[in-house]
Amino acid sequence: MKVLTTLAGILAVSLAAHAANKPNLIFILADDLGYTDVACFGSKYYETPNIDRLAKQGMRFTDGYTCGPNCQPTRAALMSGQYMPRTGVYTVGSIDRFDWQSRPLQPVDNVTSLPLEKITIANALKKAGYATGMFGKWHLGNDAAHHPSKRGFDEAIESAGLHFDFVTDPKADYPEGQYLADFLTDKAVDFVRRHKDEPFFLYLPHFGVHSPHQAKEELIAKFKDKPSAGGHHSPAYAAMIASVDESVGRIVALLDELKLADNTLVIFASDNGGVGGYDREGIRQAQGITDNAPLRGGKGMLYEGGTRVPFIFRWPGKVRSGTTCHEPIISVDLYPTFLEIAGAQPPANYPLDGKSFVKLLTGDGTGTLQRDAIYWHFPGYLGAGAGSWRMTPAGAIRAGDWKLIEFFEDHRLELYNLRDDLSQTNDLATKLPDRTKELHGKLLAWRKELNAPMPTKNIPSTQPGVSKKKKNKKASAD
Repeated sequence: MKVLTTLAGILAVSLAAHAANKPNLIFILADDLGYTDVACFGSKYYETPNIDRLAKQGMRFTDGYTCGPNCQPTRAALMSGQYMPRTGVYTVGSIDRFDWQSRPLQPVDNVTSLPLEKITIANALKKAGYATGMFGKWHLGNDAAHHPSKRGFDEAIESAGLHFDFVTDPKADYPEGQYLADFLTDKAVDFVRRHKDEPFFLYLPHFGVHSPHQAKEELIAKFKDKPSAGGHHSPAYAAMIASVDESVGRIVALLDELKLADNTLVIFASDNGGVGGYDREGIRQAQGITDNAPLRGGKGMLYEGGTRVPFIFRWPGKVRSGTTCHEPIISVDLYPTFLEIAGAQPPANYPLDGKSFVKLLTGDGTGTLQRDAIYWHFPGYLGAGAGSWRMTPAGAIRAGDWKLIEFFEDHRLELYNLRDDLSQTNDLATKLPDRTKELHGKLLAWRKELNAPMPTKNIPSTQPGVSKKKKNKKASAD
């Protein structure tokens, strides 16, 4: 009996040591931060010393993409590991958010919460023995059943619809006068300190730099006399970016203090492109705050400015410092990547659309992933005010250096070589019909495989709820 007890004790210690050695995961997500809104991705106006240091100490992905051109579909893809046709989350709000009745197509119904049958990455990591915490913008359902504390997170502070309307579990009061990014970072720091002796997954999705563009006065003052550069000009927006950057710095400093850096992967990214670049598209009604140049377009569009964002990974001893990778990655790739790092198996009978890119992270930046393409599906409308549109129903595919966009209203196809034409100014669809046909065929096959719903012809007599439809209400934040 004594021998059995001793063996049991040894086994318990061994299992505890194994669990403690599992890498920690920290995912910091900015809201509406554009591709060039950080210095290490090109800005000469915004100042991001901590994010830049993260890149110098890790790997920067130049071709990182979000699954959606705005907030909610990207967050659904990140949490579920699935493309939009599987989640049904295509945009923010209902199909009646914008007055599409004047358009040729009736958009697909939009799911406004992540379906309960979806197994979140937090669910999967919790099952693998991780403590899980989320502090910030959830945006995947406001009722109790969809609260992050019911979707795999042990602890959660999130907004119930409005940016500053917090529902917390456990209960936490928001101190009057404290800046939001600081409050969320305080909670994240406390979570890490309490779970430093066990593997943890920290998800820190900031509300910044989404509107309203409110920042600390002392940071705004810092940028008031600074000359604009490359379409970057707003002191308030720059100050918001600076606060997100401070948050990144605090988290990294904490890991160094607790001697957790070598066992922690830190990820920094954005949920969609920056709000800007619309003037060059002739969309004068859309109000921009930044510019994504040299990328075309901005948030709400399937051009590069809407979906290409900064991706940075830091993991001392595992990810080589100062490396750059040009292989395309997309939001759904994070789920299988996190699972591989955690040594966890994918959920049974649950399709994951992404590919783990651990081998890219631990390589020299020159690796590739074994897949044909990445995809987008947006069967709805995004307005820009005064009857103009940032986006009409469309889909897209990127394969190698090539990107094809299909616009569903008139079946127009646009083809670009992103290696030679990052700004997407030279449409090659008519010049390269074979390449266009090849990519369009892959896009059609992908939609068929995922049973992606398509918008239908808009017939006024069958529009749902038109007789009840009132003048557009103020749209919820996207």
